[in-house]
Amino acid sequence: MNLVQRVQDILLKPKATWPEIEAEPGDVKSVYTNYLVYLAAIPAIATFIGMSVFGMNFMGATIRVPIMSGLANLVVGFVLSLVMAFVLALIANALAPTFKGEKNLLNAVKLIAFGSTAGMAGGVFNLLPMLSMLGLLASLYSIYLIYTGIPVMMKAPADKAMGYTAVLIVCGVVAALLMGAASALFLGPDRGHMMGRGAGDDASISIKVPGTEISINTAKLEEAGKKVEEASKQMEAAQASGDQEAASKAMGAMLGAAMGGGGDSGKPFPPEKLQTFVPEKLGDLARTSIEARTDNAMGLSFSSVEALYSKDDKSINLTVQDIGAVKVLAMGMAAWASSTINRETQDEVERVYKKDGVTYKEEYRKDGSQTDYGIMLPNGLMVDATANGIDIDTLKAAVANMDMGALGALTRAK
Repeated sequence: MNLVQRVQDILLKPKATWPEIEAEPGDVKSVYTNYLVYLAAIPAIATFIGMSVFGMNFMGATIRVPIMSGLANLVVGFVLSLVMAFVLALIANALAPTFKGEKNLLNAVKLIAFGSTAGMAGGVFNLLPMLSMLGLLASLYSIYLIYTGIPVMMKAPADKAMGYTAVLIVCGVVAALLMGAASALFLGPDRGHMMGRGAGDDASISIKVPGTEISINTAKLEEAGKKVEEASKQMEAAQASGDQEAASKAMGAMLGAAMGGGGDSGKPFPPEKLQTFVPEKLGDLARTSIEARTDNAMGLSFSSVEALYSKDDKSINLTVQDIGAVKVLAMGMAAWASSTINRETQDEVERVYKKDGVTYKEEYRKDGSQTDYGIMLPNGLMVDATANGIDIDTLKAAVANMDMGALGALTRAK
């Protein structure tokens, strides 16, 4: 495959190019390593240069994303973008029978990878943040590319392609929201997504950036596909019976399987179990409220405990969140945990470091007005303490009241 020629062909003459793509031999790994990772690098590099090098002008001032924050964005964003492509491929494959098409996972991966070309190539506009809207418009052309590719790649009748595309886009929006939430857990909502480039061996796709290498095990793809296929059969049966409630539930199960809920990662820790590790006092601050909960969204379950400690004008908001049971989140967590950051300005300090297998994050203002201290445990639990009016050393000493060893030793049921 000539990469440049393929990009030109799929953009300028998609109807003639899709049959060529369908006839090409290969596997999921080759689609990723020979095409997708390189196209994904376009918006990644452009956004990094645009936001961290050029910066964005706002009311006469230039705002730039710190270089180290950009590197953290690069790791997590790239991993999640590759997972997102496969999630959409799983959904496209599962939906095929509903629209009189044929299931073919490789063709579904090709459909999403090559159909995304316009959106990824349009990412070059991110070099200048003021032109980023043009990149969004380019992404709309990817919808047309997918529409023209469905009859060829998924063997759906032409008159079903429009509905197939519409449902796939809706599912994609839902999956993107979940991915955005996943990214925010590791990067914070105020940081954009960055991506890098990678290569793979026979067993996995590896993404390499300075100091970090993340692998996506392609041997797990078939297993995930089987789970999605089982859920899609339930959805088809529910649709055939006219039971819309059951069909909706089955759709959620299908998305959950695609996103990697449960499975080898195990079940979420019960929130009442996590609550036992939240003390009544942190330092000299008494606990004033606590909430333990399990949230379910599209087949995925999230357990968390949140507590508030306060005294006079000082407060600590403590959160214990379980994200290790969802493979997508666990992958992003591993990427974030592999980063090392040591940034200091006149007013602020940010550090990410690892000690004895545990990752720590310190981010605070030197005047003690705002402080954030996070601990990421190997079993998929994240402890985060955000404080007002408390310096970093006092906050760390307060969090030491928790039995972090026992919390990190928890094992999840399969």
